[in-house]
Amino acid sequence: MIEYTGLPLPDGWFPADVPGPVALAEHVRATGHGRWWADRPAGPRVVGVACAGHVLVDGDPRHTDPRALAPLGGSYVLARSRFLPVLGAAFDRVVPWERMIWLPSGPVPQGRPPRDVEVRRLTAADGAALAAAGPDAAWISGSWGGAAGLAGSGHCWGAFREGRPVSLACTYFLGTGYEDIAVLTLPGHRREGLALACLAGLCADVAARGRVPSWTCSRDNRPSRLLAWAAGFRLFGEYVHFAVGRPVRHMGRAG
Repeated sequence: MIEYTGLPLPDGWFPADVPGPVALAEHVRATGHGRWWADRPAGPRVVGVACAGHVLVDGDPRHTDPRALAPLGGSYVLARSRFLPVLGAAFDRVVPWERMIWLPSGPVPQGRPPRDVEVRRLTAADGAALAAAGPDAAWISGSWGGAAGLAGSGHCWGAFREGRPVSLACTYFLGTGYEDIAVLTLPGHRREGLALACLAGLCADVAARGRVPSWTCSRDNRPSRLLAWAAGFRLFGEYVHFAVGRPVRHMGRAG
């Protein structure tokens, strides 16, 4: 597999009109946060794109050397079932993970956060405060290259208490038709309606851009499912991605 560095990116491999995690490909293309691979630079037969620990792969697995997938270890891989033998040969474990896609049925209900909380869109000036929120909040900025990237993206709303962001809702993967969103509330600040207030601002922004927000979560993540429902999202469909482990050590080198 060859990484696309300074080469024209392949077109037409992942749809733009499907809600959910496939927006990852458009996000990487638009923002530059992520990496593309293919089995060859011209006329590729297999293409992969990765961002924030998530990977999309498509094409003909017969042209995929398992050894070349080593950089994807520890990721969540969304691929057709025909890729399972290759993934099984590449990693020490491949665990199916059932996921759900939710779409809005109407505007997010407007909540009333506590008086000591300010809810607003983040700006570049909030980067340091977001970085200082600690490891519990680090994952939500991964698809934007870190706290500074997310804060300056214009695609995140936060609830601030004493100048500290304690709840966030952001576009995680920016597509042209759909924006796949993510939500976070820090421990000790939950059950105050903060996430709903952030979601209301974010989803209004998404609609103003002429797009639709999508919400993806694990089927087993009951708190996320309940929050999606409370925000007016309804189940659209389900899919499976694969949590892969460490690369298997092979003799020789990948071609």
